[in-house]
Formats: sequence, C-alpha cells, structure tokens
Amino acid sequence: MPRFLLAFLAGGLFGTGLFLSGMTDAAKVQGWLDVFGAWDPTLAFVMGGAIIPMAIAWRIAEGRKPLVGGTFPKPPEPKLGRNLVVGSVLFGVGWGLAGLCPGPAVASLSYGGWPHWVFFAAMIAGMILTPFARAQLDRVVPAE
Repeated sequence: MPRFLLAFLAGGLFGTGLFLSGMTDAAKVQGWLDVFGAWDPTLAFVMGGAIIPMAIAWRIAEGRKPLVGGTFPKPPEPKLGRNLVVGSVLFGVGWGLAGLCPGPAVASLSYGGWPHWVFFAAMIAGMILTPFARAQLDRVVPAE
C-alpha cells in the first residue's frame, strides 16, 4: 500500500506540474517548437526543471535502494543506435504535429475535449502496434 500511495502522489504531482507549466497546452508546446516563427522559449525552463533534478537523482540513487522496496532503474546506455534514432524521430513528429507527448496527453484528458481523446486513442494504438512493427523492421534490417 505505501508503494501505491507514493506512486499515486508522484503521478498527481507530475500531472499538476505538467498542467501548471503549460505542457498540456498543445498551442504552447507548438510555440516552443516554432523556432522560425512565434517562438515561445518558456518551456526550456520546464525541461531544465526536469532534466537537472533527474541528473542529480541518478547520482544520488546510485548504489541505494528505494524506501518502499524494489530497485532503481539503471541509467540508460549512452549509445546512439537505430532504436534511439527511429524512436526519437517518431516521438518528435508526433509531438510536433499534436503538441502533446504521453504524459501531457493523459493529464489533458479531463479537460482537453475530443481531440485529446483521439490523440490518446492513437497513442495507445501505436503502443499496441509497435511490437509488430518492430518485428517487421528487425526482419528487414537486423538490429546491431
């Protein structure tokens, strides 16, 4: 139960932060991506506010155990490969077209109207179809 409660509180804090920072506002996100137009640099502070504490947390968590059991995930390998490039391109295209990524998409379901539900459904469909697409890609071009 403590683990569930902590996960619930962390998720609520995360969703509140996304909402307050404007990350659930597709127009604001698209303004951040429009570097040659009406560029809105405010989301750089949101990203810095996420990246900097996470970099510190990786260092602090090294060799420690969580308070409620289990283990901390290992930091990602700093390897540039096909999976990272293809995943990054697909994520970036979706983020640029819709102005939402998975966290803000879920956080905006309660107030975003039907377009957010359509995006959410497409996102879930993409998650379900990805293993099949990955298997096809691996058959055509084997991974390193």
